[in-house]
Amino acid sequence: MNQTTQMHQVATELPEYDHYFTPYYADKLLDLARRLGLAEFTVMGYGHSDRCLAYLNRYGLKTDLRGRRHRYDLVVTCSDLIVPSNISHSRVVLVQEGMTDPETVLYHIVKRVRILPRWLASTAATGLSDQYDRFCVASAGYRDMFIRRGVKPHKIVVTGIPNFDNCRTFLANHFPHRGYVLVCTSDTRETFKRDDRKKLVRKALRIAAGRQLIFKLHPNERVERSTAEILKHAPGALIYSSGSAEEMIANCNVLITQYSSTAYVGLALGKEVHSCFDVGELKRLMPIQNGSAARNIANVCHNLMEGLPVAEPYVASEARASFSASG
Repeated sequence: MNQTTQMHQVATELPEYDHYFTPYYADKLLDLARRLGLAEFTVMGYGHSDRCLAYLNRYGLKTDLRGRRHRYDLVVTCSDLIVPSNISHSRVVLVQEGMTDPETVLYHIVKRVRILPRWLASTAATGLSDQYDRFCVASAGYRDMFIRRGVKPHKIVVTGIPNFDNCRTFLANHFPHRGYVLVCTSDTRETFKRDDRKKLVRKALRIAAGRQLIFKLHPNERVERSTAEILKHAPGALIYSSGSAEEMIANCNVLITQYSSTAYVGLALGKEVHSCFDVGELKRLMPIQNGSAARNIANVCHNLMEGLPVAEPYVASEARASFSASG
């Protein structure tokens, strides 16, 4: 849904073009794996696709499943881990979805052995396809990081990213609780990574020190398993498997995350944040709070379509100023 809502916001800023939407898809063997139910832990799975289509239908957006009906002038996507063959003749704008995964051993192997599929390294390999014309990123810090990973500097534009560019809007909400310690979990086990849930819950109890503890489960998690594990060690905790994590963060005093972009919401709102990532590094990478990321990305798309050079109005100095103003 993070990808879907960001793409919708960008499209809204391009009213002069016809827009068609599709859930994420792949070719050949990976599509066969999806149809066999082997990709449910990924964004291609039926669960995620169904939620995407429900959203598109709710807002009356035109769909073209797998992009089959037209040959498109422009494709905007939140991931290049898989690049379907039918967009190879289109202009492509890649938009950073959110936080990227750590650089594991698999990441380094995939980077060196180019015949291996990028998705083996998960989102750590974002940008490495080079099969796009422009890459819109969250901040100057991320620009530096992607360049270090091998992305061509001239393709990167620092625009901010739509769902994380104006976190103060989450302060106006109807979530009933206040002043608690919030834990936003990750779907590490569902994506075949190690997760010590008992250790996480005990850490949360220690940090909470008697305060109300609330867990917001990742949408991809097995709810029954996670709920049982949490209640075994923290029987007084409240657990939510749905609802807006961002609004929950806005009302908390302390945020504990694992590998989640929600850490950026907490930092933007001045919360005490604990993460599996170094918090100092997260502050350096944090998406700029410009409130205009979708419009900036749309400008990049427009310039690309019209053959205009991509100006660089979204520079590091502006990113620093925006971060300072956001706290």
